Amino acid sequence: MIGINDAFSTSYAQARRKFLEAAAAAGMAIRSHEHPLKGRDGETLATDVALAGSPDAQHLLIVSSACHGVEGFCGSGVQVFAAHDAEWQAKARDAGVAVLYVHALNPHGFSWLRRVTHENVDLNRNFQDFSKPLPVNEAYASLHPLLLPDTWPPSPENDAAVGAWIGQHGMLAFQAAVTMGQHAFADGLFFGGTAPTWNNGTVRRILREHAQAAKRIAWIDLHTGLGPNGVGERICACRDEPAALARARAWWGGNGATPVTSIYDGSSTSAQLTGLMWASVYEECPQAEYTGIALEYGTVPVPEVIGSLRGDHWLHQHPEAPAELQAQIKQRVLNAFYTDTDTWRGQIISQARQALFQAVDGLTA
Repeated sequence: MIGINDAFSTSYAQARRKFLEAAAAAGMAIRSHEHPLKGRDGETLATDVALAGSPDAQHLLIVSSACHGVEGFCGSGVQVFAAHDAEWQAKARDAGVAVLYVHALNPHGFSWLRRVTHENVDLNRNFQDFSKPLPVNEAYASLHPLLLPDTWPPSPENDAAVGAWIGQHGMLAFQAAVTMGQHAFADGLFFGGTAPTWNNGTVRRILREHAQAAKRIAWIDLHTGLGPNGVGERICACRDEPAALARARAWWGGNGATPVTSIYDGSSTSAQLTGLMWASVYEECPQAEYTGIALEYGTVPVPEVIGSLRGDHWLHQHPEAPAELQAQIKQRVLNAFYTDTDTWRGQIISQARQALFQAVDGLTA
């Protein structure tokens, strides 16, 4: 067993080292997919995959981190703790459930304290059919010039203009417009891209390599940045199908104690989104029944999360910004997606551990 605080890291490089050491010590089979670029400190970047259990298991649980880069500080901690957790490993092993840990889906964003990939793409908006016309987000188009002003911090005039938009349309409409995904502004927020990213292709390779024997697949994708601080919202990460939502609620709902929400019925703190990563399971693993959740831990209020991302995207456009301002912007981003307290980390681990045990029970029911 490892101490809760010891499972978490202060850099991508440290998180990767802890994960690989823990996976090796647990006897997991490890496969690394090296990223084409280097990290902020010149380190190698990779999406690392560790399999606990049989590669031919019919029941497979996927646990993934850092779909949104900087959110990996949370997700990696969960994976490292799980790799040291003998009781958890025995639970999965005795049930015949293989567990596939996918560490750092977006290692570049993890290292550089960004939410997006090196192409400035939100990976969880990038799973589109790019042979067809892409969704149009007209509301975002009206906001884009306001979200990325010429100067940072924004001027009083800019703040007033954003406030006027929210006053006219409401905060929920603002959140939806900004976060649902857009494909028209490559320098903008929540850009879904115009082609599959390196990370998209890596996810699909992992599924083809490790998930073809499974008849039932569960996926817990670890996220941060929505909801009350320290609370892990379980958001159904499946198609808008009653049977899939019913399974997710039966597995992870805890008879109402840990409710599973949906972006389709308005019960989630998330807006309805497009191009989501779970679509890859249906496409790459058609042989399997799939059930998944995004475990979304709260940090700071949504306006602060969006404000931090506005600053980060502005900085990406202005690398000449003074070092002090750069540091302030990066710290704000980190604070928006990771609460650096013992209490928060304890909440993260306890809720994730519960969801892991529930997943095994659901897969084998």
